Amino acid sequence: MQSDKAKDRSGRGVTTAQAFQFRGRFFTALALRLADRPDEELLAALDTQLRETPQFFAEAPVVIDLEQSGKLVQGDDLLRLVEFLRGRKLSVFGIQNGNVEQTAAATGAGLIVLSGGRDAPARTAAAREESRPAAKVADPAPPANRVITTPVRSGQTVVADQGDLVIVGPVSSGAELIASGNIHVYGHMRGRALAGVYGDESARIFCQSLEAELLSIAGLYRTSETLGPPVQKQSVQVFLQGERLCVEALGQPHNR
Repeated sequence: MQSDKAKDRSGRGVTTAQAFQFRGRFFTALALRLADRPDEELLAALDTQLRETPQFFAEAPVVIDLEQSGKLVQGDDLLRLVEFLRGRKLSVFGIQNGNVEQTAAATGAGLIVLSGGRDAPARTAAAREESRPAAKVADPAPPANRVITTPVRSGQTVVADQGDLVIVGPVSSGAELIASGNIHVYGHMRGRALAGVYGDESARIFCQSLEAELLSIAGLYRTSETLGPPVQKQSVQVFLQGERLCVEALGQPHNR
């Protein structure tokens, strides 16, 4: 790439700010949460899961989360797991919540150490009210909802990172919808829909005709293989009920 340079008074080249930019980008990644050692039994079960949904896992970025495994996963176990996942075309790039030994093994395998990510439930309105200062300084900014009135084609990713996403039209297979809030699709919904991506467990997905490859709310997901025929091509809503992702026909009563 050609650099945009100027010269200071000493005659030395100085790269100007126009030559490059740092820009934020939004990416989704899978978190593989381990509660036990990745022994033969666990790897076999994982291999079965990967074969059942190959279109979802192929080339997917993956973070290994060790919060629930404690000291059960040793450094050698971690290296074995990384090799296993990469051998199945998953792009393992990071580790979370590891101890000193686990972190050292991860960095030796070329992984980065991450903090944060979505694990905690979304804060309730009552909790937000309790933590609010007594003197109100300013009202929070309104959600930046996004409305798309054209079809979403295969390969497109549409993001509403500060509110709801509304699609007036069809969503093609291979397209991806991402929203921090709810997702509404007034048309056939194929492709992937990920709502509540910052951990909002109250987010929902609504569509007129469900033909999606993947549905996700706050990190919990279901694929087309697990949806079943009763909801396919129906008008549905998708919501979380505890740790279960529910897909129900619109108008059907539920216990939430």
